[in-house]
Amino acid sequence: MENRNYNLDDAAFEEDENFNLEVQMSDEFKKGCKLYNFRRPDKFSKEHLKALQDIHRDFVRHLATVLGGYLRMEVEIDVISVDQLTYEEYICSMPPHVQNMIFKLNPLSGEISMGMSPEVLGVVLDRMLGGSGAINDRGKELTQIEELLTIKFVEKIIKVLEESWGTILPVKSEFVTLTNGYHSVPITTSGEIVTLISFEVRLGQKNFGLMNICFPYPVLETALPKLTPQYIYQHANVVANEIGKNETLERIKSAQLDLEVLLGSAQLEINDVLDLKVNDVIKLDRKLDSELVACVNKKKKFFVVPGIIQNKVCVKVVQQYNKKE
Repeated sequence: MENRNYNLDDAAFEEDENFNLEVQMSDEFKKGCKLYNFRRPDKFSKEHLKALQDIHRDFVRHLATVLGGYLRMEVEIDVISVDQLTYEEYICSMPPHVQNMIFKLNPLSGEISMGMSPEVLGVVLDRMLGGSGAINDRGKELTQIEELLTIKFVEKIIKVLEESWGTILPVKSEFVTLTNGYHSVPITTSGEIVTLISFEVRLGQKNFGLMNICFPYPVLETALPKLTPQYIYQHANVVANEIGKNETLERIKSAQLDLEVLLGSAQLEINDVLDLKVNDVIKLDRKLDSELVACVNKKKKFFVVPGIIQNKVCVKVVQQYNKKE
């Protein structure tokens, strides 16, 4: 084998050196890169999808209770999947005759889609019309009365969804429209990434059906920093404490408290107290035009000024009592 001594000017040396550099750069480049599908990019991380799953597990627990009382039958709802796909794939995956309800969660921008299978909607409408909850043929279009009942039912669902989202982001639900299918009123472009949350609904002992909620990426884009399990857990505790505080205040609002107004005070010797007679005058530590102190349950709370309303003595609250004063 021929030994070759390379100089810096040797073309063969430069060729081999460049080859080695390319290999090294290629290996380093691969370490910091990952495959990216520009045709279908992943805009939601696993953490985002896990947070959405947690939110909607809480949602279905509350919804099952609300619908059970409203329909007067046993209702069970489970989250079966949380996936991201394109809006076109979502539309193509939906079976025919699925009722499509479009709504908003303000201030989130954009519209949200909720689909309900004929099996679920048929039982619901039958119960709302006074029936036993038998599945009817929902292949036909809804009548005007059935549309009104469906809208009323959907408004109950999105109200519960509003409360579940309120644990991380205050939102206000708004019903937009009701359509038969998904092609007539698209909520985003066909190539846009959406999150699809699918639910299995059990009504009574033998009726099963599906429901889904579709969030386009632009709707959730501003909320993504809050869509983490850690944030949801911490914020849920804060909200729970605030709710508990408000409930406690609401319960004690009707409690009665003693309110007293102090005209002033004076220090007297025991002999002076024993010698007190009618028409004697006791000098207090406050001037005639100074503010008085109002006490609630023996604790000083407000500065007040005296007055008269309809021949009755009263006081007007001026400011809160400051211990330093």
